[in-house]
Amino acid sequence: MLSLVQRLGTLPRDARDTLFLLCVIALVLLPQVGTLPLWCTLFTAGVLVWRGTLAVQSRPLPGRWWLIALLAVALAAIFATHRTLLGRDAGVTLVVVMLALKTMEVRARRDALVIFFLGFFVMLTNFFQSQSLLTAVAMLFALLGLLTALVNAHMPVGRPPLLQAARTAGGMALLGAPIMLALFMLFPRMAPLWGTPNDEMTGRSGLSNSMRVGTIAQLALDDGIAARVRFDGGSPPPQPQLYFRGPVLSNFDGREWTTTPPWERGSFDANLRVRGEPVRYEVTLEPSNRPWLLTLDAPAPKTLPEIPGLRVMATPELQWVANRAIGDLVRYRAESYPDFQSGPLRRTAALQPYVALPEGRNPRTLALAAQMKRDPKLADAGTPAFVQAALERLRSGGYSYTLEPGVYGDETADEFWFDRKAGFCEHIASAFVVLMRGLDIPARIVTGYQGGEQNGVDGYWVLRQSDAHAWAEVWQAGTGWTRVDPTASVSPGRIGSFQRLSSPPGFFANAIGTMSPTLSQNLRAAWEAVNNRWNQWVLNYTQSRQLDLLKSLGFESPSLQDLATVLLWMLVIATLGGVGWTLWERAQHDPWLRLLRRARRRLEKAGLALPEPATPRQMAALATQRFGAAAQPAHDWLLALEAQRYAPAPATALGPLRAEFRRLRWPG
Repeated sequence: MLSLVQRLGTLPRDARDTLFLLCVIALVLLPQVGTLPLWCTLFTAGVLVWRGTLAVQSRPLPGRWWLIALLAVALAAIFATHRTLLGRDAGVTLVVVMLALKTMEVRARRDALVIFFLGFFVMLTNFFQSQSLLTAVAMLFALLGLLTALVNAHMPVGRPPLLQAARTAGGMALLGAPIMLALFMLFPRMAPLWGTPNDEMTGRSGLSNSMRVGTIAQLALDDGIAARVRFDGGSPPPQPQLYFRGPVLSNFDGREWTTTPPWERGSFDANLRVRGEPVRYEVTLEPSNRPWLLTLDAPAPKTLPEIPGLRVMATPELQWVANRAIGDLVRYRAESYPDFQSGPLRRTAALQPYVALPEGRNPRTLALAAQMKRDPKLADAGTPAFVQAALERLRSGGYSYTLEPGVYGDETADEFWFDRKAGFCEHIASAFVVLMRGLDIPARIVTGYQGGEQNGVDGYWVLRQSDAHAWAEVWQAGTGWTRVDPTASVSPGRIGSFQRLSSPPGFFANAIGTMSPTLSQNLRAAWEAVNNRWNQWVLNYTQSRQLDLLKSLGFESPSLQDLATVLLWMLVIATLGGVGWTLWERAQHDPWLRLLRRARRRLEKAGLALPEPATPRQMAALATQRFGAAAQPAHDWLLALEAQRYAPAPATALGPLRAEFRRLRWPG
């Protein structure tokens, strides 16, 4: 290690600066390794290593045709990967490739400046994928690295230490921090600037607007956070009652459940009937690239939130839907009634879609339904008896809850009820609803999140993607829609605070957990609490919070005009402060040299050409040579100025010389 450091210390400055710049570029690109195509990551890493090798070995850079060939290959790969050269993902890949290739033609300071500004742009593209606190901290180090490289490129020849450039860059960042903070607090909030996360959820837990049953052989639990909930008063309902409602799936083609389009729902409303006091809470919803908002079942329909940039509506299925996909962090308030009923009390034609089944599919499940109908005890008792009979079959029939059910065939309900008898919540809910519809009982699937856990550090209730769940609702005459969770009959531990299936921990988490069973959990809770504060105070700093800030400053009814006025005044104050700083700094310079420069400008204005290092005595001699007797007062004044600086005992102070300069008659 020491020999490597010593070797780096003996490198020429150009090679040392190049290696530092390559390391900074690698830091900028590191957060995108997981989102860029694999070939792009390997291509970029190869180019950077190649460039570093050339710098260390002091070898010449490749010719232009090499770069053109590499660029052509990269463009072809981008088009093959994204089917376009435009758009967010293809554009980011292209810029990353261009940044890597640009390092191969750094021959002048202009080329280095292009790399710096490309680096700043690529640094911003990291926020397309994530705006988390970890990404922000990484990009802060990347910013300081780019600023250090930029300062270092403008430092004089020789071998100035990088630490000196880093100090200058850090000082620049600190001087700009107050302006950055003021702009963040007061610059009017517009529509989201950043892109939305990728929408690839296949094989992972989470929500979707459809549910394709039996095509996933193994479900990977995703511990990513979907939402955070803060209950007013800090006392949420019991955990088994925490059902957060998402998409309602009604259409079934034999394999896939989908939502019913608005024009096919028929003319009926939610007809929500509630009992008890409402639960009031605040939801911080993570970006999902989906249009729905999560609410605790069931949300009061007259309490739709007002979210800047979004228009929210309530569907007849008690779901809240926005007018566009949620691509940024959203925070809203809601109130819900855990004790509720909804839907029509009498059977109408609007309920007919909820008993529809594809023809010729799942014949054994339909035969089971026909057998249950012929049972006089069940037929006489009606819907509640049929529901209880199906749940009892799940409890006592050897069914199990697993994340590895294998791939199902076309008759998913038949395979679950009679063959495999294993699945996760989507298999169980789908088979249950198919059986209910076979009994001519209106039924549908509701997806969302169930349970969650409370963070002991900040008190927020955390919903993870692994808490995603599917349950059923059946319709009963005189009651309406009633929630039935068939998974609770197969695996009671899946519901509420009991043990759940979980993904295996990583190496470090497993090592920490081995040393201390609670340390890993406490560290995770502390990190998530810190990240939540970042979400609440930075990512979710909305226009309404800006106006609230103006209220705290004394504005009674603040508006965007008031916001702009305050920002303008702050800019004026900052400008005046900069002017004052400049004047103060000028006052700190040598006043003797400043007075000499003023005399020099007077003589040059009169047409006298003066060499750059001319002393006062030389300037006096040249003035006498050019202007003769007319330059005598200036000649004497310049000699007095020289004596004031260099004589052992100056006869004149600088103040009188400054006053005499203003009265002096200069030649020309």
